[in-house]
Amino acid sequence: MAELHVPDDAVVLDGPLAGDPLDLLPRLTRALGREGPAVVVRTSGSTGRAKRTVLTTDALAASSLATAVRTGGVGQWLLALPAHHVAGLQVLVRSLYAGTTPEVLDPAARFTPGAFAAAVQEMKDPVRFASLVPTQLQRILQPASGPRDGDAVAALKSFQAVLLGGSAAPPALLRAAREADVNVVTTYGMSETCGGCVYDGVPLDGVAVRIGAPGADDDAPAPGAPRPAGPGRIWLGGAVVAAGYAGDPEQTARHFRDAGGTRWYRTDDLGELSPEGVLSVHGRVDDVVNTGGVKVSAGLVTAALLRHPAVRQALVLGVPDPEWGQAVGAAVVAVPGADREALRAELAETVRGEHGAAAVPRRWAWPDELPLLPTGKPDRAAVAALLG
Repeated sequence: MAELHVPDDAVVLDGPLAGDPLDLLPRLTRALGREGPAVVVRTSGSTGRAKRTVLTTDALAASSLATAVRTGGVGQWLLALPAHHVAGLQVLVRSLYAGTTPEVLDPAARFTPGAFAAAVQEMKDPVRFASLVPTQLQRILQPASGPRDGDAVAALKSFQAVLLGGSAAPPALLRAAREADVNVVTTYGMSETCGGCVYDGVPLDGVAVRIGAPGADDDAPAPGAPRPAGPGRIWLGGAVVAAGYAGDPEQTARHFRDAGGTRWYRTDDLGELSPEGVLSVHGRVDDVVNTGGVKVSAGLVTAALLRHPAVRQALVLGVPDPEWGQAVGAAVVAVPGADREALRAELAETVRGEHGAAAVPRRWAWPDELPLLPTGKPDRAAVAALLG
C-alpha cells in the first residue's frame, strides 16, 4: 500500500501542547477548509507502539455531524481533555462546525469538581456539551472522601449531553449519573474512527459495526454474514474512518480495508452485537490470560468485578507467574471504608461462579485510584507493576 501524503498545512499533534489549546483553532480552520488529510494524531493506545493516525476533513466533518444529530443539536463545548488526543481534538473540531468557542479547563492541572464547576460557570451558551472520562465523572458523583460538591453536580446537570469514553464506565457510576439526572452518553471508538462512533452501544448515523468470526480476522465480515455465536473482533466502518497511518503503510494495510464502497477499520477489540444491533465490548483481542493452560478473558473478569457496588474501578491483567506461566491479577479501587478482605472473598466468589476457578485473580492490588494515561485510559504498564 502506498504511503499516505500529509500536506504541509495539516495539524500534526505529536504530544502535549504548550500554551492555550484554543490557539489551535486558526490552524484547524485552515486545514478543515480543504479536502484531504487535515489532522495527524499521534497515539500509542495501550500497546506502546506509536501510531500517527491521519484524519481527513471529510471524516472529521462526518463525525461532528453525526454527533450533533445524536445529541440533539449544536452548542458550546467544555474542553476538559488534552487537545492532542482525539477526544479533546474533537471538542475543538465540533466547536468550529458549531460556530462556538469552547470553555477550557487547564489541561495541566488535576481535574477537581471545584475547577469543573468554575469552568462551567463561565460558559455562555445555554446548550452545552462535554467529553469526560470515567475518572473525572467519578470525582464529581462518587468522591473518594467527603460529600459531593453540589455546584459541580449542578454544573453536570446543565449539559445537554456528557459524552463518556476512554475506558469502560462502572455500572455503579452510570447508575449514579442517572439518579443525579445527568445525561451521560457512553461512547466507544478510537483515534482511527475520529473518536467515539458508537453511543450507548448504538452506531452513529453512517457508521457500521460488524463482528468477525473467530479466526477470520483478515477481511471485514460481508453484509448478511452469520453473527458469531460468541465474541469476535470488532470492525467499524463508514465515513468517520481514518485514511490510515502516516509513515506506516504496513500497519495501514493491516488495519484498514475498502470493501463494498465502505471504509473499514479492524479494531483490536472483542465484542458482540445483540439481535437489536447493540454493541457490547468485551476487551482487547490480546487481552487473554493463559494460566496453567486455561484461557481467561481479562475483560470479562474486569466487567464482573465492576458490577460489585463496592468497586469504584478495576482492571484485570495477566502477570508472569513461575508456576502457572501467567496469573490473573486484579487491581481494584474500593469504595471508602470497604473491608478489603471481605470484598476480595466476595469478588473471588463472583468470578468463580461466572467464569470458573481459573479466572479467579491470584494477585490483588488495592490502589486508591487506578493509574491513568493522559487519555483517561488505565495505564496498563503501571497496573502491571503494581501487580508484579
